Amino acid sequence: MKYLTIDSDNKILGWNEDARVEGCIETDSVIPEYTDTQSLYWEGETVVAKDDDEKITIKAERMATQYARSRKAEYDALNQLELISDDAINGTTTHKDAIVAIKTKYPKG
Repeated sequence: MKYLTIDSDNKILGWNEDARVEGCIETDSVIPEYTDTQSLYWEGETVVAKDDDEKITIKAERMATQYARSRKAEYDALNQLELISDDAINGTTTHKDAIVAIKTKYPKG
């Protein structure tokens, strides 16, 4: 037995299999598999998974800027001031080369 908590649009906010909470729907319905861009809804006597436009938008926005988070992690791992200083002293381009390598590894878009 499951006890579903739903909102006014019948979107399932959560469920509990241990104890009934006031205002929950009691069901033996199977909870279907669903993706990270879907939400579960109560339809009649059944739980169904439906695409969730808000989750799809959030995921698309996050994926569009993933390159920036990946680059930042690698930039943070560089000792950039030391590389810049060493390049100035030694006439090398180690810092610029490291930055170009990171940008190549994680291109925009």
